[in-house]
Amino acid sequence: MIIRLFYQRSEDALAELDRKYGKICAATAYNILKNKEDAEECVNDAFLAVWNTVPPRKPESLLAYVCRIVRNLSLKKYHYNMAEKRNQQYHVLLEEIGECLESGRNVEEEMLARELAGELNAFLGTLKKKERAVFILRYWYCFSVAEIADKTGMKVSAVRVSLHRTRKKMSRYLEQREDRV
Repeated sequence: MIIRLFYQRSEDALAELDRKYGKICAATAYNILKNKEDAEECVNDAFLAVWNTVPPRKPESLLAYVCRIVRNLSLKKYHYNMAEKRNQQYHVLLEEIGECLESGRNVEEEMLARELAGELNAFLGTLKKKERAVFILRYWYCFSVAEIADKTGMKVSAVRVSLHRTRKKMSRYLEQREDRV
């Protein structure tokens, strides 16, 4: 329905987008930036980007599409803000996941980045539903361990253990894939 409103160029599309996905977008941006004003700016910029790209694009999942834009804009803002000060929580997240992804290759090159994304998606497909949800909440949406525990009904310690085990599984999975290549 919201996509149809975008195709009709109805301004109601933005209101519906905000009503349906505004909270998750705001939470994603805030979890990265830890600044309400910057997060709101990124969400607004993302909604404008959706307005400017739909049509001609017709995303399969509007939620995934808008969240990816919010996340990318938030990361750009985060890196811009890094020149001034560090967002310690997000820096810790990058360090946690970075240990599993280091491979000696230059992952900044576009082809390798796409290959790595494919490997990560394949890895996520091997996880149980709850493991995958916890991992994505932490490393895609940047929720704190306590927030994940609250959302999933798990104990904080169980979330930590799950994340630790999943990172280990990911390291083994990527090493095995690399050995086969």
